[in-house]
Amino acid sequence: MSHNYYQKELETMPAEQIRALQEEKLRKQVKHVYEHVPYYRDLMDKKGVKPEDIKCLDDIRKLPFISKADLRETYPYGMLAVPLSECVRIQSTSGTTGKRVIAYYTQHDIDLWEECCARAIVAAGGTKEDVVQVCYGYGLFTGGPGLNGGSHKVGSLTLPMSSGNTDRQIQFMMDLKSTIICCTPSYAAYIGESLKEKGYKPEDNSLKAGIFGAEPWTEEMRRDIEKSLGIKAYDIYGLTETSGPGVAFECEEQGGMHINEDHFYAEIIDPETGEVLPEGCEGELVFTSLDKEAFPLLRYRTRDLCVLSREKCSCGRTFVRMAKPKGRSDDMMIIRGVNVFPSQIETVLLNEGYAPNYRIEVDRVNNTDTLDVYVELSPEQFSDTVGDITEKERKLAAAIHTMLGIHPAIHLVAPKSIARSEGKAVRVVDRRKLHD
Repeated sequence: MSHNYYQKELETMPAEQIRALQEEKLRKQVKHVYEHVPYYRDLMDKKGVKPEDIKCLDDIRKLPFISKADLRETYPYGMLAVPLSECVRIQSTSGTTGKRVIAYYTQHDIDLWEECCARAIVAAGGTKEDVVQVCYGYGLFTGGPGLNGGSHKVGSLTLPMSSGNTDRQIQFMMDLKSTIICCTPSYAAYIGESLKEKGYKPEDNSLKAGIFGAEPWTEEMRRDIEKSLGIKAYDIYGLTETSGPGVAFECEEQGGMHINEDHFYAEIIDPETGEVLPEGCEGELVFTSLDKEAFPLLRYRTRDLCVLSREKCSCGRTFVRMAKPKGRSDDMMIIRGVNVFPSQIETVLLNEGYAPNYRIEVDRVNNTDTLDVYVELSPEQFSDTVGDITEKERKLAAAIHTMLGIHPAIHLVAPKSIARSEGKAVRVVDRRKLHD
């Protein structure tokens, strides 16, 4: 199999060379941040660390962490490391949790970010012959602008569709013969469903690959989307705080995402103690931007829980791989003392043959947590008798109980009765917060 790289000499650099490069960039970056970001300088001073104490990569452990709380506290300009006149753009988080984060970019920052996205597109088989349909949201959200820029760098014909207006998405996809589609996994599933309703078969479109991210999704959902669109589905990862999508991306092996280590240094820490864990342990992912100019975060806690692996990859890339995050530590719900991730419930639903259209509601009744899962039936399943549906609910409740150890109440509902999401899907409603 021929391997495609966007920047081969960087993506296949020997490990010791990667470390040397990271070390050199880290020393420069710490100095840059210490001199230009008073807020972070104070954090370093409190810990008694000076830029000259950071000589090798392991010394990064001496630096303080940054979290979302710091970004809220320094809003809007407190983390800026260059004069505002050097900045050419902002992007902002979707604000799914609390006050929005604003990230700043110099032109150089944007070029590097778009190169990272170009690597992801090429890894998914993209070339200048491809037609890349970007249906991530545009505007403040990083998904659209990032993959749009990456697609331009590759030289592909780029369709800047943004999300929504599914009829138009399908019209352009069919008329312009899109070959690569970029969006959230939940929207990809919805497009697949809409194509089927319009009477199209998976082989009727020209798509070969999809690049999906911005929300947690399971392997089961990947297989579902691959089947419904007739494509190979690739994962992409990023955060507004580190620039946007393209921090890490999947290659044809689909065995975890390669982190662009020439631009980002990754650590896995114990979320409770902050201590760095050895390779192969699951913990919280922490990123340091090695060459961002305007908004360089050192040791930023992502709250994403995952594992890193340095096992050799058959694609030839030498960058460390991160497993699909299991979810954010703040997605995790504690229900009756049990840690529950929405992704675990999704895995069961898809294994049991349901489409990924569901809503999880958590509440507290008489001091006891309740877990209700609403799952949409397909038109074929919906025609069953009431007795059949009750039996299905019982079977699904048993399967979720086996996975989580707690009993949910299952409600199988009519097709199309759960609202579809064109951006990040909101799957969980936790009403306990309202009573607390």
